[in-house]
Amino acid sequence: MTTIPKTLHPHIDTAFPDNVCLLGSALPNGFAQITPRGGIMVYDDNHLASWERGKGATAGNLTDGTKLTVYFRKPSLRGDGTLPKGGIARFYGTAEIHRSGAVYEEVWRRLVQPEKDRDPDKKGYAVLIKVERAEDLEGLPLTLA
Repeated sequence: MTTIPKTLHPHIDTAFPDNVCLLGSALPNGFAQITPRGGIMVYDDNHLASWERGKGATAGNLTDGTKLTVYFRKPSLRGDGTLPKGGIARFYGTAEIHRSGAVYEEVWRRLVQPEKDRDPDKKGYAVLIKVERAEDLEGLPLTLA
């Protein structure tokens, strides 16, 4: 398991709407499915989380154990040297689905309001992503504080 650098926590949590994270998964046919996710957040030092309300291919293939990639890009972090290689960080991990319970409620509580507004009946579910690897644009481990 990898620790998500603390310096990135506030940037990931406030990525919406200007620097929305992309969520990648593999479809059964082997092609990559890449989709924007406005609700990606840092859950704790080792987990990212998202609210899944979609009805497309990403949601249809998302189960416990699904391998996921979260792509984060904030160009201003390149300029200030935080993420000098393109202002980009990639996080690789495994999904854990929560349709009720404490994690479900906590992800909903932290979710940005525009995403809540898109699911007014709270029909979606929480996806906890256990981060196994975090790296920069060149594939080197993130070594930020």
